[in-house]
Amino acid sequence: MQSIVVYCGSNFGTKAIYSEMAYELGRELAKKNIKLIYGGGNMGLMGRVSDGAMDNDGSATGIIPNFLARLEVATKTLTELHFVETMHERKAKMVSLSDGVIALPGGFGTLDELFEILTWSQLKIFKGPIGLLNINGFYDHLLAHLDKTVEEGFLHIENRELLLVANNASELLEKMEAFHKN
Repeated sequence: MQSIVVYCGSNFGTKAIYSEMAYELGRELAKKNIKLIYGGGNMGLMGRVSDGAMDNDGSATGIIPNFLARLEVATKTLTELHFVETMHERKAKMVSLSDGVIALPGGFGTLDELFEILTWSQLKIFKGPIGLLNINGFYDHLLAHLDKTVEEGFLHIENRELLLVANNASELLEKMEAFHKN
């Protein structure tokens, strides 16, 4: 894998572990020479994952809509920064530049991005690995709900298995690399 999109919150969350693990993911990407593709913001976990990549001689490409850039939330110390008009263009551009996707903790935007890419994968539009970094059990309830959707017949097990899950960056990247090779 040469590049991975990271979806995550523009807030830090209530526990320091979220920020620490976001930075660690950026560091791991840099260590493996995998380019970070992300939303281009400098706030919250978005800023921390890009700091982790850039502080460790990695590469980070941000994709940000003009209306957010005008609010001065764009990170200015990236390898590349692309400006687009809409959130839809942002999502499409990020995925077009990537070999895989990782979601960290976040709010509505992160969940929107995660479920859209899972749907694209289910429909064979996106063929790369999709990982969920389940920091501090943040996504335990969501994972239980996905299992319930399988149990109740709304999601096929092979589509449930499209989401690779780990509690740390190194393990998740290993799972994604194994998926990518298949």
